[in-house]
Amino acid sequence: MTRRRPPARGRSRRPSRRQQQRDAQLLAYTAAAAAGITLVVMVVNWLLTHWWVLLALLVLAGLVGAGWLYRRQQQAQWDAVRAQGLRYGLPQLDALHYSRFEDAVRDLMHRDGCRDAQRVGGRGDLGADVKATDPYGRRWVIQCKHRRNGAQGSPVGTPDLQVLNGTARQVHGADVAVLVTNGRVTGPAVTFARQQRLHVVDRQTLAVWASGTRPLWELLRAVPPPRRPTSLS
Repeated sequence: MTRRRPPARGRSRRPSRRQQQRDAQLLAYTAAAAAGITLVVMVVNWLLTHWWVLLALLVLAGLVGAGWLYRRQQQAQWDAVRAQGLRYGLPQLDALHYSRFEDAVRDLMHRDGCRDAQRVGGRGDLGADVKATDPYGRRWVIQCKHRRNGAQGSPVGTPDLQVLNGTARQVHGADVAVLVTNGRVTGPAVTFARQQRLHVVDRQTLAVWASGTRPLWELLRAVPPPRRPTSLS
């Protein structure tokens, strides 16, 4: 007779290491959530008991916010006053680094009412050092050429204007393309600018603009008409 083998006992599977890690993480998250809720409840109960502390914090936060807003308003007013009174003399402009010269041109455009005036000059600027939109909606693209020796430095020639002519309208969408320099401009460059509807602000024009109160578009000839009616038009 053949003996029957006893039924095999089922082996109990132990949870895998990954499952154990998940269980441990879940337990840790649950404990952390419980601790967080307990802490929040304790803080709320404490604040309800010591309501005057909460009131003092709210008052302090209000004072801090009011002080910050006041400083912002004062700074905005000071910036507006400074922009209205901004003046440069040619000796000041001559002494600037070329990058600071670009900043000065940007600030003068801002003084004239171009609120979005920004300096964009640098490597790969494609002929644009300053961009701005005037109160009449016209887009200005300005290339700056600073000469350390002013009128004694090398003059701005036609190649500089050719770069501006090739990118100002096609790349930067300019309505008014301008080259500003504290130095001299050659005769052929002036002729080329006139032919290509470019504007040149030479040393003499720069002196009038930087030291006065008239906006640049009042000093240049044949500026395009306003794009949109404004309170100034």
